[in-house]
Amino acid sequence: MAPGSPQATDRQPQPAPREIATNLNRVRAEIAAAAAHAGRPADAVSLVAVSKMHPVSAIREALAAGQRGFGENRVQEAEGKWPVIKADGPDVVLHLIGPLQRNKVRRAVRLFDVIETVDRAELAAAIASIGREEGRIPGIFIQVNTGLEPQKAGIPPKGTDALVRLCRDELGLPVRGLMCIPPVDEEPSLHFALLREIARRNGLAELSMGMTSDFTAAIRFGATSVRIGTAIFGSRPRVSGAESEAGDDH
Repeated sequence: MAPGSPQATDRQPQPAPREIATNLNRVRAEIAAAAAHAGRPADAVSLVAVSKMHPVSAIREALAAGQRGFGENRVQEAEGKWPVIKADGPDVVLHLIGPLQRNKVRRAVRLFDVIETVDRAELAAAIASIGREEGRIPGIFIQVNTGLEPQKAGIPPKGTDALVRLCRDELGLPVRGLMCIPPVDEEPSLHFALLREIARRNGLAELSMGMTSDFTAAIRFGATSVRIGTAIFGSRPRVSGAESEAGDDH
């Protein structure tokens, strides 16, 4: 059985139902406190609960606790879990937070409501073209590799303005904002400040930044959504390579 399949993840230890609800309430309270400390209303920051490698049962517990925004890393894994969940809960908003390959764009467009990892012109063009064919274009975020890490997806900061113009002005994509994953060994606030400045000069209102270890700093620098997984759902198996840089707890 392939690691990361829904069957495999069902065998992973999971928090009890009340733990997931308790964890969600704690995370929400911490988000509200961080927002208040930054002089922002609590509802200015949304929570994307990262459910990658967790089973449908855990996701349903989060839904029962009122969570509606979720993030998944891999198209194939999400296809095994989310169609039936979304059929039962049409108000759920599903974010793709992992790298997207060109050959999976159609599948991603059909399933996800938001694609947070647009980082190159050819991917943007494919989303625009296939989205028109499907009659459904997800909201998009442009992923910026603020740390210029060679192993990590994302466009370099100096190329972001041009990609925003291409996506928004030429391709007509609904560019909602920017996303980043700071290097684990650097002060994240420097990267959050950089992403905020790039968004400001491009007139973009949304910033997807901040994980369990740094979301309070991200909120201070203007994050409008934070991506949190382990603090809600518990630990998950580690994966390597591109599949591991999904943008939640590392």
